[in-house]
Amino acid sequence: MSVSKNLAALFRRDLSRLTQQIEAFPNDGALWQTLPGATNSTGNLALHIEGNLREYVGRQLGKLPYTRERPREFTLNGIGREELRSRIAELVLSIPRIIEDLSPEEMATEYPEAVLGTPVSTQQFLIHLYGHLNWHLGQVDYLRRIITGGSAIVGARL
Repeated sequence: MSVSKNLAALFRRDLSRLTQQIEAFPNDGALWQTLPGATNSTGNLALHIEGNLREYVGRQLGKLPYTRERPREFTLNGIGREELRSRIAELVLSIPRIIEDLSPEEMATEYPEAVLGTPVSTQQFLIHLYGHLNWHLGQVDYLRRIITGGSAIVGARL
């Protein structure tokens, strides 16, 4: 299987895991709770993941229309679980498809923007974005466990 297909499968799986995390909160309000030492709520982390992927994969690589308002990802609150699930569901449909459709030549091409301060290949940047998704997915998991007293969730499979 190609790198693009493997990465697409991983993004699909872990965006589905994000949905599982959101669904595991007992109510909408709990999504927006923060804890001492943690400035972001689960809701804000979900919005940040959404904005990041819509910008760097959806708009930059998939040419999907999107205008990112990054500061709002961290200041908005009170969006319900249903809307967050719907937004993540859109990502599950669009982001892996865009990645999967990238040819080996496109993966080797320089990413359209020097986001990390230096030019990198599209493949390298997608690997970076996958790490970014998982960094925040781990934060969401710990926030949920602490806020709800819950335990680990059996995650989505590849």
